Amino acid sequence: MMTDVPQTGEKADALKDEANDRAATAVEKSVPSEMSAEDFRRYGHELIDWISQYLSTLDQRPVLPPIKPGELKEQLPPTAPEEGEPMARIIADVDRLIAPNLTHWSHPAFFAYFAISTSAPGIFGELLSAAFNTNGMLWRTAPAAVELEEVVLSWLREMLGLPPHFEGIIYDTASVSTLHALAAARESLGLRVREDGLAGRPDLPPLCVYASEQAHSSVEKSVIALGLGQRAFRRIPTDERFRMKVGALERAIREDRNAGRLPCAVVATLGTTSTTSLDPVAEIAELCHANSIWLHVDAAYAGVAAMLPEKRDLFCGWEKADSITTNPHKWLATPLDLSAFYCRRMDLLRQAFSLIPDYLKTDEPVRNPMDYGIQLGRRFRALKLWMVMRYFGRRGLQAMIREHCHLAQTFADWIDDSPDWERAAPVPFSVVCFRARPPQLAALDAREIDELNALIADRVNATGRAFLSHTRLNGRLTLRLAIGNIRTTRTHLERTWELLQGALRATVAEMQVKRA
Repeated sequence: MMTDVPQTGEKADALKDEANDRAATAVEKSVPSEMSAEDFRRYGHELIDWISQYLSTLDQRPVLPPIKPGELKEQLPPTAPEEGEPMARIIADVDRLIAPNLTHWSHPAFFAYFAISTSAPGIFGELLSAAFNTNGMLWRTAPAAVELEEVVLSWLREMLGLPPHFEGIIYDTASVSTLHALAAARESLGLRVREDGLAGRPDLPPLCVYASEQAHSSVEKSVIALGLGQRAFRRIPTDERFRMKVGALERAIREDRNAGRLPCAVVATLGTTSTTSLDPVAEIAELCHANSIWLHVDAAYAGVAAMLPEKRDLFCGWEKADSITTNPHKWLATPLDLSAFYCRRMDLLRQAFSLIPDYLKTDEPVRNPMDYGIQLGRRFRALKLWMVMRYFGRRGLQAMIREHCHLAQTFADWIDDSPDWERAAPVPFSVVCFRARPPQLAALDAREIDELNALIADRVNATGRAFLSHTRLNGRLTLRLAIGNIRTTRTHLERTWELLQGALRATVAEMQVKRA
């Protein structure tokens, strides 16, 4: 019987090399290779064709998908594939599984929340941004990205009529912009919070942040995230037009000072979420300056409307703010996400956030974006806005916003002229708040009127032909129709009005049967 004899010398080394070569070859074969240039072009063309078809036929899809929670997950494997799959199969599954189960925010009859939309140049900008895959944390890591961001924000600032002392930076959403604004406001107080924190400091009075009862929830979330506590957040009442009452704000500031609390910031809103109401920013700015309080203006939705000469007066006083945010991804045909943040005291923002380890130190005399926020990695967001602004131009973007405001006023006129409906708020921009109040159901109480409107909205949304949202104004459930999609026309508005009228008739009949 023969047994293996240990090999020695040159023969052993040769066998070892052979084994290593076999192992290396096996590893090399298992390492995936990048898609070939030929396949990239082929599937790239297929995807562009698919996207073009998708956008041009959106009107034929239901805005809301007829899907129940968990249905999509049941159609997907519980684990990732062990081996790679053909790209053709992946694209087919996007068409078969993903697209039919989306809520289509770019649908021309998407009238819920703030209607956002993308556009072809914006999509191309996102495509290029993904291909470049650059990280704009430092000027050195992305010179073109950093400098283009400064240029684009300068263009936008000029179009909005803001003075040049407002420097800008791009964040993802207005929620994050607000967080950074309040962090800068806290830093402006000189309390050494960055160094010593907030907890266990007998020398530190409770801080206060003020906003109207119509302000976005992100203001309160920012107060929580910054460690000030919800008790530090003061909601100021509004008037009959849902604007912050300056007198009530002044009293709240005085009461807090007398109680030993320290006012930190006021957040005024130009274009509130529910009604697009406008706080009296000029008066609020005077009050803030008199009391040395930071003023942040949240114009996430409506800010771009300052491009229109006929709307510029609505923004009177915002140039006196310490910081401002507006979101081109809401109403400027720019894909989500892109929030433009402007500040007259960028040094305080840098003071709040700059932290430079040795491996990120550079000698260039430049402004590095990583010093002005919580994030280090930064996508090349400026590229898509640059392409949108160049493709449409100032006049094209103005015409789009102007048309949306005109369509909203048209819809508001239909509401005002109908005995069955009532408008619930002014319409300064492109959002209409309204309620059904048919005379034949005049005996309904407040709860029943709320139920009537909720049922109407459900009926309209269930058709898949339009999507509306709701809010509460003065305690009453109110429907909202928001126009902001580049593809929306009067035809879509007329169809939605017909849907509302039909839903009203059906719901009234149903409720009359129940009451009989």
